[in-house]
Amino acid sequence: METEKNRLLELCKTIREDILVMLNKAGSGHPGGSLSATELITVLYFGGIMKYDASNPNWAQRDFFILSKGHACPVVYAALARAGFFSTDELGKLRQLGSILQGHPNSKSTPGIDCSSGSLGQGLSISNGLGLAFKKQGRPNRVYCLLGDGETQEGQIWEAAMTSAHNNLDNVCAILDSNGIQLDGFIDDIKKIEPVADKWRAFGWNVIECDGHDVVQVFDAYRAAFSAVGKPSIIIAKTVKGKGVSFMEDDCKWHGLTPDDEQLAKALAEIRG
Repeated sequence: METEKNRLLELCKTIREDILVMLNKAGSGHPGGSLSATELITVLYFGGIMKYDASNPNWAQRDFFILSKGHACPVVYAALARAGFFSTDELGKLRQLGSILQGHPNSKSTPGIDCSSGSLGQGLSISNGLGLAFKKQGRPNRVYCLLGDGETQEGQIWEAAMTSAHNNLDNVCAILDSNGIQLDGFIDDIKKIEPVADKWRAFGWNVIECDGHDVVQVFDAYRAAFSAVGKPSIIIAKTVKGKGVSFMEDDCKWHGLTPDDEQLAKALAEIRG
């Protein structure tokens, strides 16, 4: 297990580097929420959790991933490139005209992206539609949906949460990247969502809480979600916005601010150190 843990930790470093380099080159994008979700995405794609075939992105038996907080796509693009869905050279073309990697996920242009997203609050509803279809068709596919805590202030999330539980969608696993910050500031200053775990339990969900930057805890959380029967699962992962870069951590301005060359060099030195 220690060898596997170290492999995942090294991948997390690589993906954080990819995020920062591509955003620096693009000159626009969202580092904070990409860095906070790095362990969540890395373990999902490289920890033996999610079924996929990078050589056949449309494989019918694959598990589906829905990035509800679509602005955090750099972390997913980095994972897809490292998994072999497309060349890592494409990461240098983020947000360029004609690139397969746009500022929000586009399922029509990016191999491995199952759903276009960007309008917050919609991802869980889409996941429910997939999960319900798989149930009715008797298919074993699972659906993983990454939510931002800012978007859980939206009513559609809670309508979707009721729908998941009502239909016993145990093939749906939501992941809440609970970093406490959204575009305009701290969650608690804008609209408090606590007690988050109690709310999801009240809506009929299997609730799993973990440290979202501990790869072992994240792995165990995914396994616990996989084992749940008769109800959907949500992993509430406590994370830090901008994790891994000291001057970005827990700072609201890095929601959508990209590093300049000097800041990039400092950030990469921290990650590699």
